[in-house]
Amino acid sequence: MFPTLWDARQLECCRHDWSDHFEVVLDEPTDWDCPWNLDLHTYVEGAVSALRGRVEGVISSSDYPGATVAGAIATRLGLPGTPPAVLVRCAHKYEARRVQQAAVPEATPAFALLGSNATASGACDLGFPCFVKPVKGAYSVLAHRVHDAEELREFLSRPAVADYCSSYLHIFRQMLESYTSLSMDRGSFLAESLLEGVQVTVEGWRGGTTVQVLGITDSVVDPRTGSFLRFVFPSRLDDGVQARMRELAIRIVEAHALRDTFFNIEMRYDAARDRIGIIEINPRLCGQFGDLYQKVLGVHSYTLALELATGGKPQLPAGAGAHAVAASVPLRLFAPARVEQVPAPADLAAAAALFPDTLIWSECDAGQELVDFDRIEDGASCRYAVINLGAPDRPSLDARLDAVRERLPYRFAPL
Repeated sequence: MFPTLWDARQLECCRHDWSDHFEVVLDEPTDWDCPWNLDLHTYVEGAVSALRGRVEGVISSSDYPGATVAGAIATRLGLPGTPPAVLVRCAHKYEARRVQQAAVPEATPAFALLGSNATASGACDLGFPCFVKPVKGAYSVLAHRVHDAEELREFLSRPAVADYCSSYLHIFRQMLESYTSLSMDRGSFLAESLLEGVQVTVEGWRGGTTVQVLGITDSVVDPRTGSFLRFVFPSRLDDGVQARMRELAIRIVEAHALRDTFFNIEMRYDAARDRIGIIEINPRLCGQFGDLYQKVLGVHSYTLALELATGGKPQLPAGAGAHAVAASVPLRLFAPARVEQVPAPADLAAAAALFPDTLIWSECDAGQELVDFDRIEDGASCRYAVINLGAPDRPSLDARLDAVRERLPYRFAPL
């Protein structure tokens, strides 16, 4: 459901693992073509009617609205999946914090729901600086560190915030009304105390009553803006810290009552305080990382997810992949620009062929203006391509990345 930019490419690169067992259908609309005013009830009812008796599993790597819609449809069809009420409460960052505060208080930052009139009153109880983010967001859109009440008021008065509240939340309001007793009237933004340290993503799945962690991936961010610069698997954190993160992930997933689904949990490890903090939980597959596990562990997360979605019991392989380390590297601009040239298909193929198992996504078109960072990214940058590649070690990974980037003839003009 709601296939993302990653799905077709990731499924293709592990086709030999699943093609003898599954027929995969990518439904419409796509994640990026989903209309903001989608009629959720009509869509779900239509899908249930069309799919009944024709499918053995429903899955989505789309954060919004895919994961919740897939859960709703799977539940109606009696197929494996998490009920939509659970998924909505998991996706609602304030409600999720309440669950985490009760289950893992040692890893949950202080938090406060900002008032529905978009004032700074809630954040004042926490003190400044603090971190502010939408109660239902995507990627790092409209997530900001703020240093005082005036900066918070300025941020909440941006046109992108008003657009978010009126348009982006339209489907989420329907989810709240259809599957829970919650409403958006209490507020659309959340303030949290700051989490410091190394950021990682812990990904895995829950099948039945068993929670399995697939891997822990380092998230490298720009120190000036917090923009994601690369994701590297496996993590370089100490084995003991990783073991604590795995145990924490199991407790979080059980507390949220997720079942028959993949999950990914963003965490931070503060070495100075020897403290692990939870950033957020996403009850879905992380499409961007699928082939990283294949490169290092020898198993693709999409293969495992297909098995889980159809009632199987996925197992981690005993062997290993062809690479010791793998990374997903977003290519970014930090100032508005016009795209003057993009790689031709032959350029993309030639760059990917430089090293085994390299995948490249180009995400812009010639003539496009990359300007609205608040609405499409983290407010400070814009992603225009992604490179996924493997290597025998981290120095080799850097060298290979440089070679691939040099082979991609992007050209931009400042605005």
